[in-house]
Amino acid sequence: MKDYIQLGLQAMQERDYEKAASYFNQAIEANPNDPVGFINFGNLLAIVGELEKAIVFFEKALSLDETVATAYYCAGNAFYQLEKFEEAIKMFNQAIQYKLKEADVYYMIGISHYHLGQLSHALVHFQTVTEMNPEDIDARFQFGLCLAQLEQIDEAMKQFKKVIAQDENHADAFFNIGVAHAYKNEPKEALEAFNQALEIQPDHLLAGNGKKKMEELLLH
Repeated sequence: MKDYIQLGLQAMQERDYEKAASYFNQAIEANPNDPVGFINFGNLLAIVGELEKAIVFFEKALSLDETVATAYYCAGNAFYQLEKFEEAIKMFNQAIQYKLKEADVYYMIGISHYHLGQLSHALVHFQTVTEMNPEDIDARFQFGLCLAQLEQIDEAMKQFKKVIAQDENHADAFFNIGVAHAYKNEPKEALEAFNQALEIQPDHLLAGNGKKKMEELLLH
């Protein structure tokens, strides 16, 4: 018997989505009670932007086996892309409940909370990711942003400096260090950070604006 799933995944890698759909369809027909075919078909639909349809397939997979953590994770991603952040968080939490305790899941919960303006919830999840995977620059940067927005300025600066230690060309981290210095009424240090951001990314509008403001302050 052919392994339709493997053939479908191969076709997906080759971006032959019609062929992939055909193989996943055959996998579902051959094993209608196996959630794997539905999950893969759902992922395929998500890739081509059919997010609502993708969610139907993930829900079908979960109706066959409610313990399949990857189906919750994939559904969470689809809800996230649809900007349905509360539904996304529910799905990601279910994925964790069924033992998918990977840094990616915590990151997605964090970023969903961030979009909802729930900064303290976002903060906890980004911190978890940085503890699980200290190399995750995106999570560390988001952790810093949450700290800054919660006015924990010194802690935020520590995180932005760690981001720069990992990636010395991270213009946004320099910009946010500049903002932190400006907040602390340290215009000279702020100007230096904005200049570094602009050196990396000359069209960084916010850094350009910050630089202008600090130069005006230092003139008076």
